[in-house]
Amino acid sequence: MCPLWPLHLIILYLLALGPLWVLCQSVPNIIASFHPMEIKLNMGEEAFVQVVVNGTGLLPNDEIIAKVDIEHIASAQWNSSYKLADDYVDGQLFTAPLKVHGNFLGRTDVVIEVKRHKEEFAANGTLPVIVVRPSRVIDKLFTSSVAIFVSLIFINFGCAMHWPTVKEVLIKPVGPIIGMCGQFLFMPLLSFGLSYVIFPNSAAMRLGMFCTGVSPAGGASNIWTFILGGNLNLSLAMTSICTLASFAFMPAWLFSLGQVVFGNANIVVPYKHIAYFVVCLIVPLSIGLAMQRFTPRIAAFMVRILKGFSTTLLLFVIVFAIITNLYIFELFTWQIIVAGMGIPWLGYVAGYLVAIACKQPHPDALAISIETGIQNTGIAIFLLRYALPQPEADLTTVVPVSVAIMTPIPMTMIYIYQKIRGCYRRRNEHKKMLEDSPTSDRESAGIDGATYDAK
Repeated sequence: MCPLWPLHLIILYLLALGPLWVLCQSVPNIIASFHPMEIKLNMGEEAFVQVVVNGTGLLPNDEIIAKVDIEHIASAQWNSSYKLADDYVDGQLFTAPLKVHGNFLGRTDVVIEVKRHKEEFAANGTLPVIVVRPSRVIDKLFTSSVAIFVSLIFINFGCAMHWPTVKEVLIKPVGPIIGMCGQFLFMPLLSFGLSYVIFPNSAAMRLGMFCTGVSPAGGASNIWTFILGGNLNLSLAMTSICTLASFAFMPAWLFSLGQVVFGNANIVVPYKHIAYFVVCLIVPLSIGLAMQRFTPRIAAFMVRILKGFSTTLLLFVIVFAIITNLYIFELFTWQIIVAGMGIPWLGYVAGYLVAIACKQPHPDALAISIETGIQNTGIAIFLLRYALPQPEADLTTVVPVSVAIMTPIPMTMIYIYQKIRGCYRRRNEHKKMLEDSPTSDRESAGIDGATYDAK
């Protein structure tokens, strides 16, 4: 038996805990406080924050450093390198201004650390930093110019619109019914399911996908329908009907499955935005129809330039949108790209297959397909801006922006294919005409000679 029993147990505990106690005494207990306690910056802006560090365990020549958790979002630096003076007394306050610079959208934290030789000790307390996107003149210019050009092109559509055909579509609304089922039944469920597959751990991104899926079709559907040779009258009728129907269907989806996707979102249905789109759709079409009746020559000219004008508008929107939103490409990941392709591309395929199954002619099936796949991403962005706080609102708009970028790719490929096929067909027809012309000339010469001899 140990002669120190039972004191040997106490001695063993002291031998084990003694070094730990000495080590804990050597580690500084630091508290960092910030004034203001939170900072919100625009991208590219900077601000100064007053930092106060106090506590125990600090030693002379300890270096006070500032770090940012996510340096891609923000950066922080002192005006100079801060080391505690040789005559520093433990417990004395350290205070200095810290410059914080906003680099990119997002949230991060600034932490204060003490560097002693090769060791670093973190202080208690962090500074939350929020970086948002500033309001820019180029954004307002882009929105205004697109609104003006779209209004002009809808006047052209009104000039090209055949009202008796539209009335036939409304009397037998097979196409509009298929389009509405695709737009307000298939697309919301598709976006809901895809959102959980692509973004299982991000409720905000799921909400971005879902808001895009429940939005009605946009004016680009009519432009692409016309360019690709679809039924323009059916497309215009479906766009008008679906936009009006969105007053009822959007709230139904947003306040049912929308709460499942993101229960903490402050969802506001953009009735005013939808009504504005309805007015911008109906008024230019009415002007175009009036021009058909009262100024037929001008209306005929507007129809002749419609295809070129439509193509120019699409190119303008695509190029200008990319230039004004270059920052958002930094947020692109493979998930964002797949989400941008999945919603419109699957919508195209589903709309066309259902239309063909319902025995719709190809121009009608093409119009239904385009109407189903194209979403009004402007409404989706508006929804997200009001549903989420910044910067989450801007971060989640990457989903509808990705959808807007990926939407025209299949139709552009179809358009290029149509052009190549048309050129190939015209070349074959011209070649065949050249091959047939010598025979015709010989036959004509023979007939003329026989006639001359007879004379």
